[in-house]
Amino acid sequence: MIERRRFSRVIYQAPAELKQGDVVLSANLRDLSLHGLLLSSPDDRDKLDQNLPMDVHFTLPESDVVLSLEAEIVELNDNYIRISIQHIDIDSISHLKRLIELNVGDETLLHREIEQLSDLGA
Repeated sequence: MIERRRFSRVIYQAPAELKQGDVVLSANLRDLSLHGLLLSSPDDRDKLDQNLPMDVHFTLPESDVVLSLEAEIVELNDNYIRISIQHIDIDSISHLKRLIELNVGDETLLHREIEQLSDLGA
């Protein structure tokens, strides 16, 4: 099988809040990258509209640091929600970058992924 991912994924588990309009759901983060997140699918996932963006918030463990981002749903099924990050504030991306950097252990790879991420926005 050919690996299509351009961004390193890091296994990371934390509670997350999903907000789409008036709908607020709780989910569990399973892994993350600079480009997206994988979350366990909540039981009330049918309240989510796959065609609308959603806000995602999660807190780093043992801290008050909250990462906030806007994302779109790439895939939604009974087991998980795969989302793509569309917008993230500078503080949140800095924390996300550091979290991935600590877990990937390869600074060169991380910088290459950041360059790819900036190319996607061009």
